[in-house]
This record gives sequence, C-alpha cells and structure tokens, in this order.
Amino acid sequence: MADQFDVIEAGEKGRRRWIGIVVLVAVLAVPVVGLLASRAPEAEPPARPTAHPIPTLTTLTSAPNVLHAKAHAKGADEVIQVVFPHGLRADVRYPAELGLDDLGSRPFVGLWIAGGEFSQYRQLTAPYGGDIEVTRGEKPLRSFTGNVTLWPRPPGAGLVGQVMLFAFGPWRMAMYDRPAGMRFEQRMELATSLKGTVTKDGYLVLKSSGQIRLAAPGDGRRSDPVGPQLLFGGGSSDMLALVPTPGCRLPEVPNAMGMRGRHTESVCMGDFMVAASGSREFVRTAVSKIRITVK
Repeated sequence: MADQFDVIEAGEKGRRRWIGIVVLVAVLAVPVVGLLASRAPEAEPPARPTAHPIPTLTTLTSAPNVLHAKAHAKGADEVIQVVFPHGLRADVRYPAELGLDDLGSRPFVGLWIAGGEFSQYRQLTAPYGGDIEVTRGEKPLRSFTGNVTLWPRPPGAGLVGQVMLFAFGPWRMAMYDRPAGMRFEQRMELATSLKGTVTKDGYLVLKSSGQIRLAAPGDGRRSDPVGPQLLFGGGSSDMLALVPTPGCRLPEVPNAMGMRGRHTESVCMGDFMVAASGSREFVRTAVSKIRITVK
C-alpha cells in the first residue's frame, strides 16, 4: 500500500514538475516571440474596396487632368507645340530649366449663358487632379447627356454652387455654378450646345452654339482676362498662363494666378500675355525668355 501511495505521490510530483517546466518555458517564450514579431515586416493592411464606376462616366481615369506635350530641344532652349481652346496653334520656346513639358498644361475659358433678363457668366476649368476633385467617388445628381453630369456643391466651397462636369475624350472640364444655380433649361442648353474635340496631339478645342458664347481672345470681366488660355503647372508648383490677347489690351494677371499668394508678374509679347507665379527665378525667366510664335 505504501508503495502504491509512493507511486501516486511520485506521479503527482512528477506531473507538477512537468507542469512547472511547461509554464516556465511559456513565460520565457512570450518576450522571445514579441521580439521576433517586432523584427518581422508588418502585415499588409486589408485592401479597401474600390468605388463602383460612376454611371454615364465609366471612361473616367484617375490620371491627372494635365497634358504633358513632348518638347523638342533647340540649342539651350526647348520648344513645344500648343493648341489653345479656340483652336489657335503656336510654338512656345522657353529655357529648358523652366520645364514646361514637365509642368503640363490645362485649358481654361470663360463663357456666357443667355436666357432671361441677362446673360450669366461662368468659367470652364480643367480640375488639376481630374474628375475625382468633383466626383469624390460618389454618384451624380443628374445626367444631362452621355458626357455631362451634375454634382453636389463641394463642401466648404463658399460662394460656389453645384458643378457641371463635361467629359471630352480624356479631358474633364468643370463649370462651378453660383449657389443660386441656373434653370434646368439653361443647364440643358449648356450640356447640348458646348462641344469639345481632342486634337491628335492631345489638346482640347471647344466650340459653342445657340445661347452659349465662349469668351474670345481679349475678352475680360472686371479686368480679369477670361478668353481662351493655357495654364501650366498648378497646385503648389510654379505656374504659367499663356493668354492670347490681341494688342495686349488686358495686361492684368488672371485672377487664378493672383490669388495664389505667391510672387507674380506678367508681360506682353505681341498678341499674347505671359503671366507667371512661383519662385522668383521661375517668374523672372518666364517673363523675360519665353517666346511664342503663331503657326
């Protein structure tokens, strides 16, 4: 009997000894595992679901709304061929350090919408970041045509109302309305009367009909040049505006340039205004060295 109890006791003591060893190993393993885990690369976060394609605008891409024309070297300078929104072609020669081909260009033009007691002025701009600046991955409020949609007023946009978004090939052009908005008939007139074609070299040319009148070269509104123009750069980078202006009757810097709060200058070069903002070296070089030749 004593031997039996000895065996039982021995068995209990042995089990406790093994349990103690296992616990000790487990305790020691925790910091080791933690140390190894801290050196291991972090696991990839789970992929976020992508938004569904926007109805009637399934061809939209996430690429920025900027055309990077190919430049050709000419001595220490570079030359790019440009096409303004009204179809005028020109060669732009500039010192290579300005890098206009890298900055890329976007079209801009003002327009008037007739109807009622007076015409309403609006602007057509190419959002620098593309359609996402307008859509924010949501669905449109209304589709006017296969390439024109209406989007909500941007949050915190102040005096800006709803946005009409036009799709012309790869280009996205936005018309930011006033808070009061326009009548449905005026929006339909704009959607159906404004046409855009893309040249072989990627530039957007706009035409209007009916009660829609695009601003012509030299047109201004409250001293702001609103005729067809090309904007290079944007965001936080250096920026350049080339504005066809017969006789340079409106030498003022476009509002879009002056509101950036950076050093800005402009100069008349024949029938063009050249306005630049950004670093002083960029501005000085742009207004003194750029040359434009109509083709």
